[in-house]
Amino acid sequence: MGLCGGIFDIDTHRESIEKLEGTMSQPDFWNVPEKAQATVRQLKDAKSVVEGYDKLEQSLKDSSELFSMAQEEEDLDTAKEIESELPRLQTNLDALELRSFLSGEQDHCDAVVSIHPGAGGTESQDWAQMLLRMYLRWAERSGMTTHVLDLQAADEAGIKDATFEVNGSHAFGHLRAESGVHRLVRISPFDASGRRHTSFASVFVYPQVDDAIEVEIVESDLRIDTFRASGAGGQHINKTDSAVRITHMPSGLVVSSQNERSQHRNRENAFKILKARLYAIKLEEERKKLDNLYDQQKDNAWGSQIRSYVFQPYTMVKDHRTNFEIRDVQKVMDGGIDGFIDAFLRSDLNRKV
Repeated sequence: MGLCGGIFDIDTHRESIEKLEGTMSQPDFWNVPEKAQATVRQLKDAKSVVEGYDKLEQSLKDSSELFSMAQEEEDLDTAKEIESELPRLQTNLDALELRSFLSGEQDHCDAVVSIHPGAGGTESQDWAQMLLRMYLRWAERSGMTTHVLDLQAADEAGIKDATFEVNGSHAFGHLRAESGVHRLVRISPFDASGRRHTSFASVFVYPQVDDAIEVEIVESDLRIDTFRASGAGGQHINKTDSAVRITHMPSGLVVSSQNERSQHRNRENAFKILKARLYAIKLEEERKKLDNLYDQQKDNAWGSQIRSYVFQPYTMVKDHRTNFEIRDVQKVMDGGIDGFIDAFLRSDLNRKV
């Protein structure tokens, strides 16, 4: 008796292991260390999926045999106990299946996430801050760590901009599902008339660039400015020009960091953001999906939303790419977005096969 689940193909992973092990057996394998390390990481990922699958399959086989014996001996208590374990095995298989979807070239990377409010002033800025909290809560629930690279508070409420990194197993593979425009419908707490408002915020997710990935940055292509970091309401204003803004003139990208008190740390953070965004542009150009990622960002900011969060007149969060929806809005805002990520990854894999 074997396991089966959706579009999970364990044979593909077994074949991948054989291929990767064959590559590693070549005498010149370590001639290019960065490439070799990437291959070792891919092999480790593939083996973890196969080993987890084999363990689950053995558990199901043992349970099946024990269940048959319990039926023959009319041991109803044991049979019911074994039967009650089946949902747990299915849950573990679903988690393993989702893990197997994260096999893209950059899926293993950590992630850099940027959130930008759309038009609408305070209402959209508050919505952007709500999304920031949602992702930070999701990362915490998922056992990942976060570090805010840049955060600009709005004057009244919310944020003007936020960029943070998420470090953990396949952070980018999970969070790439979140890139796009997010739409909020609610009774605005900032409207004295109690009217319903619609707000938008854009989320962009980039793979974190590690040492095995080369991103060429020419110093002469950069303009680096320092300025005095500011806080909402005039509070927490630095007395020195510790904030850093970097303009990459060939692409027009502008990144900044002002969350650290040290100019050196802010400079490191700004370069980290710049490298991630330049690498994302390179990937998009190589795949020929878009002419330029920066143009995609400008379109996304005002284009069709990927997900709607409705607080009134009813409660529902719906992803328009997969039609997956959840009625418990508060659960989602507390970081419960795994269902959306799962549905997106399954849909994305289906498009590729």
